[in-house]
Amino acid sequence: MSEQRIRNPILPGFHPDPSIVRVGEDYYLATSTFEWCPGVRLHHSRDLRHWRPLGGIADSPRLLDLTGVPDSGGVWAPDLTHANGRFHLVYSVMDSFAFGSKDCANYLITAEDVEGPWSDPIRLPGRGFDAALFHDDDGSTWLLNMIAVSKPGKAFSGIEIQRLEDGAPAGEPHRILADSPAGITEGPHLYRRDGWYYLLVAEGGTGYGHGAIVARSRDLTGPYGFDPNGPLITSRDKPYAELQKAGHGSLVETPAGEWYLPYLTGRPYNRTPDLPVRERDKTDRCVLGRETAIAPVHWADGWPRVAGAEPAVEVPAPDLPPHPWPEVPARDDFEAAGLDPRWSTLRRHPDPGWLSLEARPSHLRITGGQSAFARRAPSLVAQRVTARRGVFEAGMEFDPATEHQVAGVVAYYNSHNWHFLQVALDDGSRRLTLVTSDGGRRDHLPVAEVGPRLDLRIAFDGPVLRFAYREEEWTELEAERDATILSDEYASRVAGEHSYIGGFTGAFAGLWVQDLAGEGGFADFDYAEYKIL
Repeated sequence: MSEQRIRNPILPGFHPDPSIVRVGEDYYLATSTFEWCPGVRLHHSRDLRHWRPLGGIADSPRLLDLTGVPDSGGVWAPDLTHANGRFHLVYSVMDSFAFGSKDCANYLITAEDVEGPWSDPIRLPGRGFDAALFHDDDGSTWLLNMIAVSKPGKAFSGIEIQRLEDGAPAGEPHRILADSPAGITEGPHLYRRDGWYYLLVAEGGTGYGHGAIVARSRDLTGPYGFDPNGPLITSRDKPYAELQKAGHGSLVETPAGEWYLPYLTGRPYNRTPDLPVRERDKTDRCVLGRETAIAPVHWADGWPRVAGAEPAVEVPAPDLPPHPWPEVPARDDFEAAGLDPRWSTLRRHPDPGWLSLEARPSHLRITGGQSAFARRAPSLVAQRVTARRGVFEAGMEFDPATEHQVAGVVAYYNSHNWHFLQVALDDGSRRLTLVTSDGGRRDHLPVAEVGPRLDLRIAFDGPVLRFAYREEEWTELEAERDATILSDEYASRVAGEHSYIGGFTGAFAGLWVQDLAGEGGFADFDYAEYKIL
């Protein structure tokens, strides 16, 4: 390892369930995107320290249809591998997971180049989500997934594996792991080293009881025995660690034989370390969502180990030449031919029917879509909030024709939790209003009558949000809002033992336009800027 240090998280903000692959000198890391387009966010590095966004892989309706998926539904836990000269991407699409029933399909696409074009999706077998591929030394390909069940008190039933030939099942699936010590066993990844098969799985759920553990076997189909040393990484017994929720991850080896583990983590805004783990799942709020960190791995007694099984904010970098990327400007003036990779869209892909960078030069024109609670055709363009303190600002020109049309900037978590600084018609006048949805309960604060052109601002200051607008000079709103409602912990809703509203994403800041009557109302944005403070 070099004298350089890596500071965690390497992918701040909503970047969960990391899957990494090395091809030559290049490292590619894919993360979950849930209800956001494009699906399967991809980052590229050459030193495991500096990462550049490449956008999303599933970037068209041909590859991914998120119409109607619930909050925190959509793309779960992608798996990116490379074999026989091609990249292979497996991803689960969750249509429903309410009250214990999981309507999920697994898909496979391939490409010679990681930036595409990608093949048409092949529907895979599998009776659960978190699907992944393993390419064995004999040329065979195997599909792994956790087994989902819908029984009282039981939603997970271990890990199974099945051989694939051209994407089709060959033979019957084998259950290779019944459960792990902490239960809720998911996120499988399989590796082969020194005659052993190593099965890395997440366990304990994706909250404060989360962890990752390794089992191994001489035989591909088992039996598998767990590392007697316990979890590979976890923070469930480290309540004062800065990085919490450590778990779900994947392994990669450098050309020099150094091993690293990108893994899921979270950084709570408030801390109640003396509470039991399951209580902290309800109280300690991670506004930035589930992020990606990285840990060096050493081998001892035939097992991969992370020092102390503990997530660390700073870790040694591998012995690779430093490879920083050009810095991305905080401000987007919308002068490119397509959306910058920083942007995501909610439930539908960018399409000229509702999104245009050509209708007006150096502007992003967003044609209004459905309301906040609809799941078919929203018009929301947003980027991840990546730091506790920062400012999101945009310039907007909007002249609503009816009271059905609204536009503005939003701090967004899901359809039930957001803060929207919006312009709408009120008795024939353009009125700026701050609207908050707290679990679906809405509060309206009238601000001022405004003209058609103004700048809007949201300041993120830890657990507090502040708002401002400018026609000539900035005017700060006295009202403050709670940023922590934009968190997994706050947004999740549970009935009995099952979720009916999920909380698996993170806070976004973005541009939102609604036209409930579908009459073609639009807003033009001439810039948007997100600065970390």
